[in-house]
Amino acid sequence: MTTDGELIRVGVDIGGTFTDVALEVGSVLHSTKVLTDYAFPEAAIVKGIREVVEKAGIEVSQIDTVIHGTTLATNALIERRGAKTAFVTTKGFRDVIEMRTESRFEQYDLDIVLPAPLVGRADRFVLDERMGANGEPLKPLDDAEVDTLCDKIIAKGYDSVAVGFIHSYLNGAHERRFRDRLLAKKPDQSVSISSEVSPQMREFQRFNTVCANAYVKPLMASYLNRLVGRLREEGLVSPVFMIHSGGGIISVESAVEFPVRLLESGPAGGAIFAAHIAANHSLDQVVSYDMGGTTAKICLIEQQTPKTSKTFEVARTTRFKKGSGMPISIPVIEMVEIGAGGGSIATVDTMRQIRVGPHSAGSEPGPACYDRGGTHPTVTDADVILGRLDPDSFAGGSMKLSRTASESAMDADIGSKLGADVATAAYGLSEVVDENMSNAARMHAVENGKELSEFTMIAFGGAAPVHAARLCEKLGVNDLLIPPGAGVGSAIGFLRAPFGFESVRSAYSRLSKFEGAAINAVINDLVTEATSFVRSGAPDADPSLECTAYMRYVGQGWEVPVAIDVRDYADADAELFRKLFDECYERFFGRVIDGLDVEIVSWSLRASAEAAPTSPAAPVSKQAAAVSSETRQIFDVLEERFLDAAVVERSAMKPGDWVAGPAVITERETSTIVTSSRDAIMQADGCLLLRAKAA
Repeated sequence: MTTDGELIRVGVDIGGTFTDVALEVGSVLHSTKVLTDYAFPEAAIVKGIREVVEKAGIEVSQIDTVIHGTTLATNALIERRGAKTAFVTTKGFRDVIEMRTESRFEQYDLDIVLPAPLVGRADRFVLDERMGANGEPLKPLDDAEVDTLCDKIIAKGYDSVAVGFIHSYLNGAHERRFRDRLLAKKPDQSVSISSEVSPQMREFQRFNTVCANAYVKPLMASYLNRLVGRLREEGLVSPVFMIHSGGGIISVESAVEFPVRLLESGPAGGAIFAAHIAANHSLDQVVSYDMGGTTAKICLIEQQTPKTSKTFEVARTTRFKKGSGMPISIPVIEMVEIGAGGGSIATVDTMRQIRVGPHSAGSEPGPACYDRGGTHPTVTDADVILGRLDPDSFAGGSMKLSRTASESAMDADIGSKLGADVATAAYGLSEVVDENMSNAARMHAVENGKELSEFTMIAFGGAAPVHAARLCEKLGVNDLLIPPGAGVGSAIGFLRAPFGFESVRSAYSRLSKFEGAAINAVINDLVTEATSFVRSGAPDADPSLECTAYMRYVGQGWEVPVAIDVRDYADADAELFRKLFDECYERFFGRVIDGLDVEIVSWSLRASAEAAPTSPAAPVSKQAAAVSSETRQIFDVLEERFLDAAVVERSAMKPGDWVAGPAVITERETSTIVTSSRDAIMQADGCLLLRAKAA
């Protein structure tokens, strides 16, 4: 802490291309971007922290908190770079993770391709045990059989073991017993059990989640331990925390035990950042757009709260197709993610069409313009050719880009194959990637019954401000906000996140046989678990509690979320639960169904410490023309030609300063392209408002 009592906090986000670091001293922000080091990701973090503390004029030892998010676990799953893993399950259920469910995302495709299971059949083992659907043991574990299997697993040298027994979400005694006997034989064995990782019904999703946790656990444990060690060597004395997929903060120790909770941790920070900006501007309908070097993420934020879900998919084999990936059953901020970032590589297919992504040049070797050995054209190369990025001032001048290398790669892989000049090829590449992103946004909105033209877009990430205005043109969105620090938005979002954790559990009951005592026991268990996670990072917190019961009519396949007060219930409260369910069901589907009993299938409870306070920002209209020191030729899609664009330094703009498109507004971590259809107006809180001239 500084001598004047201001908190010093650091947010760190590792992406596929850049590692973003944001340091906040009170209300003053310092930030930087450094290339991600794939071999030793912690090295980029240390380098970035050195840069920002030097800018702030402080020592590393003065930092009060480091909050970290990463996509390393996600990348390990997608690229299949995890640990050698064994899976132990109930006899008769060995092939559940390969058989999946009966759902087909393409009903009539005879050559449908699904992700291979994380654990091959030769590495899946069974025990002749059985827990009943009511949580009572039907067939006990045989200790001799358990010991034989433990010896076999140890002899085969597995790095990690996943355990998932039938109905263990109701009673995890058999899973815990197997783990204890295995650890007694090999204390350093990495073990994950489904009754702790994801205690929810539906065995395929639960088994897949515990396998994913075990698959990445040794990798993440090694990385996080190295990271904490390196930061201690640099002089850091404060704790290190992790952002999890649900948008809360947990301790490193919890993250090591449940790394599957980190799968969407980086993107979750971006959604929190956008929600905080939405709250400052009193916006109830927002679509956040986060585009970095490797991927683009889109999230719907309503009533200043990101949309959440109990499950999500990774490694989809077919873009935009639900059911084509690996389901992970953990609380998560719901978003759509596609391989469309600055480093996404473009090719020409056999139909002479330009394809962009999902493969990325990343940071090694990076886009061709980085001049680090990359030879394929990327989105960043197209932006250089189209005048959207200045080769001499990229990343504040810390990196010089090569326009010649961009043009050479674009001509070799795109232009020469289509008979087009370099500028036309770059224009085609840019339009394809923008259309991919707008299609993803439309699909996500349609799946949620929304019309995006009624929303405001908030864009952040190194590449998003370059493409956001064009995306708004395609989606019919009038207002676009580019927040201050947009280039490192996810890292700033980590600093806005509360200490929070969401506990989930399947606990079945029918309203016709409602037992208040059983309901109270479930809620109390959830409260105890969630608050213990929160207090592991914020010991003095008095967390707020939000409880949800997932309910359905008896016989239905899926549930609706019903908000429930956290208090003690009596048997007579069955009528209250029925009333709350009817209201929720009618809101979703228009009418209730008479004469059917209702059942509660599962529960979730979120405990959160106090969130970052909002700073209301009144809208500011045009007052004075922004000062432009130079002009630059940029390609405008609507005009279909290069135009002279004013170049304005963002830091020189005051509230009310405005510039008409086409224009480029520059800052260290990114550039904002104002297309010819828009005006840009600086707001009181430092946000840029890009509004359609027609509006």
